[in-house]
Amino acid sequence: MINALVAYKGKPARIVSQTMHKFALEFTDGSSRSVREKDFRFIHPEFVQINDTCAHADIAVLEDFQEETLTLEEITQWLFDEYSAKNAWCSCVLIEDGLYFYWQKDKVFIRPTSQVESIQTKRDAQILEAESLKHCVDHIANNIFDEQDLPYIEEIEKVALNQSKHAKILVNIGVENTPESAYKLLLRLNYFKPSFNPYPVRYDISKDEQIDVSMAQVERVDLTHLSSYAIDNADSNDADDAISIDGDKIWVHIADVSLIAAAGSELNAYAQERASNLYLPEQIIHMLPIAATKMCALGLSETSSALSIGFTLESDEINNIEVVHSLIKVTNISYDDADGILVSNEHLSKLQSITKAHKQYRDNCGVINLNLPNVDVRFKQGQVSIMPQSSSQSRELVAEMMVMAGRVVAQFAADNDIVMPYAIQDEGEFPQETLDNKDTLSLSESFKATKFFKRSATSTKHLPHFGLGLKAYLRITSPLRRYLDLLAHQQLSCFIEGEDTLSKEDVKKIIGIHNATMSSVCKTVRSSNDHYKCVYLLDNPSWQGEGVVVDTRGDKALFMIPELGMVTQIKFKILPKLDEKIVLKVTTVDLVDRRANFKAI
Repeated sequence: MINALVAYKGKPARIVSQTMHKFALEFTDGSSRSVREKDFRFIHPEFVQINDTCAHADIAVLEDFQEETLTLEEITQWLFDEYSAKNAWCSCVLIEDGLYFYWQKDKVFIRPTSQVESIQTKRDAQILEAESLKHCVDHIANNIFDEQDLPYIEEIEKVALNQSKHAKILVNIGVENTPESAYKLLLRLNYFKPSFNPYPVRYDISKDEQIDVSMAQVERVDLTHLSSYAIDNADSNDADDAISIDGDKIWVHIADVSLIAAAGSELNAYAQERASNLYLPEQIIHMLPIAATKMCALGLSETSSALSIGFTLESDEINNIEVVHSLIKVTNISYDDADGILVSNEHLSKLQSITKAHKQYRDNCGVINLNLPNVDVRFKQGQVSIMPQSSSQSRELVAEMMVMAGRVVAQFAADNDIVMPYAIQDEGEFPQETLDNKDTLSLSESFKATKFFKRSATSTKHLPHFGLGLKAYLRITSPLRRYLDLLAHQQLSCFIEGEDTLSKEDVKKIIGIHNATMSSVCKTVRSSNDHYKCVYLLDNPSWQGEGVVVDTRGDKALFMIPELGMVTQIKFKILPKLDEKIVLKVTTVDLVDRRANFKAI
């Protein structure tokens, strides 16, 4: 075998010497190495210098040998007519390519035509894909894309929306396979407009679905003689609560949703999966189908079906609690209109006096009133608007009535041993200074006080909610919008109809599922609001407004910007005082991180 042509790891070599167990190989570049016989493949007994040129091989001559095995020498003779070292090497190259043949130990298997065609089709597709990939890579380098690039762009989109963990094109252009990096790239390519909100899809929020609904029939108490008012925003048409008073009996009427979404029903599972309405700047994603709102919302027809909660309030004590399925007549009015008739309307005026007394009762129980600004962010007709959340006497009236309803039902549930998803909050450890001034806290003092509140939770235990100043409380007034409100309604409805209610173990399990879902809901709402605040600042790059110092950290002051509902940190040589108001100007906006930087002017 001395001076023979062999192949070692795809390279031609000459055998220059042999020992007992090894062969010394010399390569065309002058290098050499000692290897075992099993490590190289014998090509021809005579060595010649190999180049890249080969004679044309007539593959068709092997058609009669499909699925047979031949030796390298036989293959070479058929392909090139002569078994020379050069021709044998060319045969070896063809075999290593794997299209027409492949090695079976020291012999060569000839592939059938169908297999060759399949491999060639795959190779052609790979070549086309490589060309398409290069086309897209070149375009992205120039911040453009065309229709041919869309399959790759759509892969990037799936990563940006957290629907996929990997896009090959991102690896090829050196971009990290993360939602943030993919989203940033698509913004740069103008595939995503800044106004597009990626977060509902990224957090896997289910879209609205059109589903027919029906309401179970029950015997109802006729309360149509009451003057029942559903007070809401002027553009709202889905009121789920109304209020009235009859002598000294206070009534809170709530949309009777449990009779279309009973425990164990398909509609209940639908609502549980969604957990809550999502009020996003650009859309509302509903917990229940729109048909449910049209059927259950109060005041959309001459009479409305409700779950009504009646009670009296005597010296801060709740008495004479009554929970019934009812029929009511509802007057829908806006907050602005309600503000105008609070004094003149006998019923609303009386309810306002009651709610003020109840609010004072809660304040006396340790409620700390925070002075923190909140804003509503809206995106309509291509424009972002940021408005401070309104406060008015009628809003305060409605809010306190809803708190009272939660207190009343918590007491009713405890008295009747009905398992409920109570909202609880442990008592915070506040500085004495905060407690002494709890009704007149400044913005910085309110900001500081937030650090001492305990996190609220949901529990089957009948425990206090110190943040509200109540011995027990549960949310009950929004079953169209919040799943735990719906769960509480289901429990109440079963109880008053004499049916079995869910056990503590069942309710605990539901609370656990709900908490997991609400994590995504809260992230979506928070991220969406922050996103559109940044869009607003991108649309208003010269924005200036007032910032209030709420904290200092080293050489930096922490500002709250009431107009935007944002917080920012700015470095100073001489720190301003707490609650000092300073005009700020936006400097940079990062839409990907949902963050803006400001400077004092």
